[in-house]
Amino acid sequence: MAMTVRRRRAGGARRAAVLEAVAGVLAARGYEHTRFTDVSAASGVAISTLQNYFGSREDMVIEAMEVFTDREVAALATVATAETDPWRRLVAMVDRSLHNSETTRQVLVEFWRSAMRDDDLREYSAEVQARYRAPFLAAVREGGERGEFTLRHDAEAVTQLLLSALAGLIISRVQHHPTPSPAEFRDVLLTQLRLMLGVEG
Repeated sequence: MAMTVRRRRAGGARRAAVLEAVAGVLAARGYEHTRFTDVSAASGVAISTLQNYFGSREDMVIEAMEVFTDREVAALATVATAETDPWRRLVAMVDRSLHNSETTRQVLVEFWRSAMRDDDLREYSAEVQARYRAPFLAAVREGGERGEFTLRHDAEAVTQLLLSALAGLIISRVQHHPTPSPAEFRDVLLTQLRLMLGVEG
């Protein structure tokens, strides 16, 4: 079941722009420290107007997370539907993940961190993960069914390993740990994926 956010109707297009500002503040300051005053300064919208749009600070931040993560899932789905070949589809989705913006990476990590301690966010995080995972799993299964992949492991396990590697890189990059460049990481990841799927290099 998807998380229910108590959304108000006020704001229209301006509200959408405010949610972009909320995401920027969230990336910079974190869930607990994203306040009406910060979003007002970033967006140029009065605090009273923000309160009218969202009600509470918590609802504002949660709605921004929901909109942001929904958009990422939709963007991945667009990449997936544009490519009919299962292997090229997997590569395109990997590339989409590897080239997310710094703000995207920060918001995702903040979302994951916040979901650890919030039941509603954790429920929504599981639902988002299932939707994000679906096109990867579908590509792996389709390649196996078409005889283009020789699956040495269960499709579910292959998909989970792939997504865990991508998420791990996001976390390392947000924390500014020493990491391979996206190009180097891509080469290693795709080499391992070819081995798991029995795809010739």
